Amino acid sequence: MGTLHELIRTHGADDARRLVPEQERPFVDLAAEALATESKALGITYAGFCLTSLPHKALPDEQHWERAGHKVKLIIEPGRLPDNDGTTRLFGVPYGSRARLILLYLQTRAIQTGSPEVELGGSMRDWMSRMNVSTGGKSYRDVKEQANRISACNLTFIWERQGKKAEFAKDTIVKGGIQLYDTDDDQQLRLWVDTVRLSDSFFKALREHPVPVWEPAIKLISNKSMAIDIYIWLAYRLHVLGAATPMTWTALHGQFGAGYKNVFQFKPRFQDALKAALAVYPDAKVSIDEAGLVLHPSRPPVPERQFALLR
Repeated sequence: MGTLHELIRTHGADDARRLVPEQERPFVDLAAEALATESKALGITYAGFCLTSLPHKALPDEQHWERAGHKVKLIIEPGRLPDNDGTTRLFGVPYGSRARLILLYLQTRAIQTGSPEVELGGSMRDWMSRMNVSTGGKSYRDVKEQANRISACNLTFIWERQGKKAEFAKDTIVKGGIQLYDTDDDQQLRLWVDTVRLSDSFFKALREHPVPVWEPAIKLISNKSMAIDIYIWLAYRLHVLGAATPMTWTALHGQFGAGYKNVFQFKPRFQDALKAALAVYPDAKVSIDEAGLVLHPSRPPVPERQFALLR
């Protein structure tokens, strides 16, 4: 993908589009916008989410989710929230790009403020707008559904460290829930509460293992859940590598291929998502071959000095 960025730098975006096959032009557009963006805004995510991920599509409400990454396993269990009639309702595991964006917002604000108390309301609306997510109509209903799923679920990360298992306590992500109004006003994202509180165990884990990502990159791929996963994985992995590191298709399928029974079905979908992720990470050095990927040491998407000032 670095060749694509060089093509744009050398010839300009319009000529670069003409010089590549038609199916590659959307990636030229992403790369050109990334190169043209001067914003230094950043987001924060927990390291565990860089090595595992949420589902891309809805599961049956009663079904739990497990995903293994490099030396870590994520387990998410569905949970219940109070309903309007005094009973409780089962909410399934959060999924898709909207759930990822909500989680990224909560984690970013908690690290920026140094507090597990996260402001909602206007700040969350602004964030969703910056991510190209409408807060009205169907998009509002999607955000509401994923917010409820995040509020209800129980989360466990199990890390393998020096042959031992260290467990991030089974807990909710937020205390009290992110409760949204049912409203006829499609222009406004309305909330029952002004703030939510991250659970103590999740906030502690996040503070100990935060990973910065470049906010404009997330915006450009905000509707592509697998591309978001790949981008934050590369943001976590590439800058700490000491040498070129291969990743087999089997390993990639194990980490990113939920919903694809076979590797050959997964590869085309992954390659498109990878191209999108690399388009918005100009400094990433990744090559593809028959065996899989080769990851090369690369500069992080957010300079370490910038992130150090935040902490």
